[in-house]
Amino acid sequence: MFKVNQDYLKLPGSYLFSTIAKKVAAFQAANPDKELIRLGIGDVTQPLAPAIIDSLHSAVDEMAAAETFRGYAPDLGYEFLRRAMAENDYQARGCDIDADEIFISDGAKCDSGNIQEIFSPDCKIAVCDPVYPVYVDTNVMAGRCGTYDPETEMWSNVIYMPCTKENGFAPVIPDEIPDIIYLCFPNNPTGSTVTKDELQKWVDYANRVGAVIIYDAAYEAYISEEDVPHTVYECEGARNCAIELRSFSKNAGFTGVRLGAAVVPKDIKDADGVTLHSLWARRHGTKYNGAPYIVQKAGEAVYSEAGRKQLAQQVAYYMKNARTIYDGLKEAGYSVSGGINAPYIWLETPDNMTAWEFFDYLLEKANVVGTPGSGFGPSGEGYLRLTAFGTYENTVAAIERIKNL
Repeated sequence: MFKVNQDYLKLPGSYLFSTIAKKVAAFQAANPDKELIRLGIGDVTQPLAPAIIDSLHSAVDEMAAAETFRGYAPDLGYEFLRRAMAENDYQARGCDIDADEIFISDGAKCDSGNIQEIFSPDCKIAVCDPVYPVYVDTNVMAGRCGTYDPETEMWSNVIYMPCTKENGFAPVIPDEIPDIIYLCFPNNPTGSTVTKDELQKWVDYANRVGAVIIYDAAYEAYISEEDVPHTVYECEGARNCAIELRSFSKNAGFTGVRLGAAVVPKDIKDADGVTLHSLWARRHGTKYNGAPYIVQKAGEAVYSEAGRKQLAQQVAYYMKNARTIYDGLKEAGYSVSGGINAPYIWLETPDNMTAWEFFDYLLEKANVVGTPGSGFGPSGEGYLRLTAFGTYENTVAAIERIKNL
């Protein structure tokens, strides 16, 4: 009789957002007359920008003609998109990243879950706490995290780097040396950032101890402050130690279209001199069929003059929502952070409520859906994440409901 991968059975409960969806569905079924406002999941609400729609239509027209029809996409990505990303996201910022070091995918979530495959099972990971659940869960599936303690909500072989109010929700270098360091700035879920000098310390540390940084830059389009880096490659030496994940979901509204990329410089090598670039290329070519041509053409339109202008307006729309949430909750006496360089607001729960207690309270009393901070890790207890991705009208209404509790 066959057996399943036992590491999967170690995962506690269900995925965070699946649990939220079940609770919300049950509440809605029991209260069909209640109008919910969802500020929980980080899904965009603005439609795709006109420049992107035009590019999609044009690409479909190409696919309809025999002389321009395209079948399988190159597994590593079309050159036109890889070149556009290299030139605009990196070289324009003075970063030495070439097009052939960019691997096109269907999203940063998949890349963050798959990239750990190229590392040895005995590698030790370090994560910010609170943490985007995918980083830990996929390493659990790979047998890398040891055993789970339900009391502490921690894995025995994971180095947790607490991100608390006391340290500005930014991690400090751990005492125990990791092999793989997951960093996400602007951060999901806290919305925190680090300066270039602070990020440089992490790059220097990784190079010194022989660790790899997996840097999630999914929210870089929301950065507004000058001293906050848009990419880890703004730091000297990052080519030797950092893999960067990019997403089109939040900066261009591709949550329903799906497009992302992993940047793996050729300079990153293990102790035996094996390049991670070659391993990821082998993995990508073996297991991935490539993002569709029409989607990659839409991605190229993100970098057009019209695309840049239209997407800047969308980002401004969401950041207006973030400011509305931040200011409204502050005015109501809540302790909040984030919302300046990120579309997330990190709300401290009142009256010593747990994260799930406050989630239920808002759902039942205000009919507003957030995300319990404890679902992101032990240091998330006592917090709730709200997103700015709703409509402006719903955002205003949700804050009024919370203020009237």
